[in-house]
Amino acid sequence: MTPHTSTPHTSTGVLANARLADGRRVDVHVADGAITAVAPSGADRPAGATVHEIDDRLLVPALAEPHAHVDKALTADVVENRTGDLLGAIDGWIAAAARGTFTHDDIVDRATRALEALVLHGATAVRTHVNVGEAIGAAHVRAVRAAREQLAGLVDVQLVALTTSPMTGADGAGNRAALAEALEVGVDVVGGCPHLDPDPAGVIRDAFRAATEAGLDVDLHTDETLDATMLTLPEIARQVDEVGFTGTVTASHCVSLGMQPPDVQRDVARQVAAAGVSVVTLPQTNLFLQGRDHPTATPRGLTAVRPLLDAGAVVAAGADNVQDPFNPMGRSDPLETAALMVMAGHVSADEAFQLVSGGVRAAMGLRPVTVAVGDPADLVAIGAPTVRGAIADAPHDRLVFRAGRLVARSEESRRIVR
Repeated sequence: MTPHTSTPHTSTGVLANARLADGRRVDVHVADGAITAVAPSGADRPAGATVHEIDDRLLVPALAEPHAHVDKALTADVVENRTGDLLGAIDGWIAAAARGTFTHDDIVDRATRALEALVLHGATAVRTHVNVGEAIGAAHVRAVRAAREQLAGLVDVQLVALTTSPMTGADGAGNRAALAEALEVGVDVVGGCPHLDPDPAGVIRDAFRAATEAGLDVDLHTDETLDATMLTLPEIARQVDEVGFTGTVTASHCVSLGMQPPDVQRDVARQVAAAGVSVVTLPQTNLFLQGRDHPTATPRGLTAVRPLLDAGAVVAAGADNVQDPFNPMGRSDPLETAALMVMAGHVSADEAFQLVSGGVRAAMGLRPVTVAVGDPADLVAIGAPTVRGAIADAPHDRLVFRAGRLVARSEESRRIVR
């Protein structure tokens, strides 16, 4: 199944005097959107090539966001979450929608700004979930598609139809009709929330059926709860094998896996890896929403990252919501997510960077970027000494390249005034 990609404007160029993560000083040559050479700095350059002076910045694979909600983004000041938890955020969103808070133009504007912020921070690929349901049909999909067009050629944006619960039974008829409408309007991935439905296995089965018929991928909100008795992730892996699904499959959140005993975590991780299911952990929003009923030894709300990595599963990390009732904070910077993975997820800095770059591209079905010949020239140059330093300081000094073309530039100036 072919992931959505926007056609970039390509050119021949040289990213000159860059510093790679291994310390090498190089010129990176690009043509037709791909890396054609990684040569020592100052080596011969193609005649007529556009030269981008990297000036000894750290040059690494571009960042990416595997799980956004840009139709909700930037609403924290107008939508109240009275309880601070997931249900409080949902209730606040429903109430605001009933008041007519969200118009087409409003969603287009906020979604565009949220995507622009991600690009400015170095993301060249974004997957965003978009609300779909009986009350709104595919209205949010239409708005986010319009926002995506505003950034055509600058960033790959995949749209997930995030269906409202329930999806099964008589009560789910309107929501199923909304999914059909969203598929007609045009999305890239079939989503949903099996653990919120009376029939989780039925939601998973229906999602695979809809995705197969439409030729799309699947990304399901999965087990976003600290309740260890709710564990639908193995059912997703089982059904992938049962139906022989050939698209990419992603399970996002998977919070309850982190509440299981170590032997269960390892067993489920092996099932997930064997089935080719990617797992997206979302530290920013889950640290905010989860654990409010656990005042002692409060859980962190993350999935079992280490067992999944050890099992060879594809793992990515994202921000989820940004400045809305589900997460009032967030800077639309994958390096913020990477820092939280180091601190709350106990992974190394190099592993954390992979979780917000290569891991995301794998989950999204995009070609990998390792700064090697033949790779897509999706790169970011950061004013930092090392990958660890880039995550720790998250400097604004960044040059962002999509298919070898400079698509964003951020600069900063700081000084002590004595």
